[in-house]
Amino acid sequence: MTINIQYVHMATSESMSNYVTEKLKRLYKKYEWLISAEVHFAVEHNAKEKGKICKIELSAPGPRIFASSDEDNYEDAVKRTIKDLEIQLKKRKEVFKTY
Repeated sequence: MTINIQYVHMATSESMSNYVTEKLKRLYKKYEWLISAEVHFAVEHNAKEKGKICKIELSAPGPRIFASSDEDNYEDAVKRTIKDLEIQLKKRKEVFKTY
C-alpha cells in the first residue's frame, strides 16, 4: 500500500508521518486489499472548532473510503479517523464474496 501524506498550512512533521504510517500499516495487515492512502493534516484557526484536522482517503476495490476528524491534537484525530475507516472497511469486507 502506498501512503501519501500532505500537510496543509503547517510545517511537516517526521514523527507525525511515522505515527500515521504505523497506524495505516496495521490497517493494511487486516485488510490486504487496500491499494493506497491519501492523508491530509490541516490546522484550522477558528474559535468554534478544535483545530487539528486529519483527513484520510483509502483506495480499495469499489468506491473510495473517506473519513476525517477534528480534535484537540493530531494523535487523537488520527485515532478517530482510523476508527471510522475501520468501521467502513468492515462493512466493505462483508460485501465481498469469495469465489
